[in-house]
Amino acid sequence: MKRLIARFIKDERGATAIEYGLIAGLVALAVAVGAGALGTNLNAGFNNLATRVLAWLPAS
Repeated sequence: MKRLIARFIKDERGATAIEYGLIAGLVALAVAVGAGALGTNLNAGFNNLATRVLAWLPAS
């Protein structure tokens, strides 16, 4: 029984899987935040471009 408990305590396979899961989660969070910021900046840029184009066009 002592061997079984000692082997269970030394086993780190579960800890490694949890670490990889946490890393994957953090990477996914970083991608989501980056994509959101990129989308916001692109939206502002296209709105700016549309405003400039409309100001350049002659009034009808």
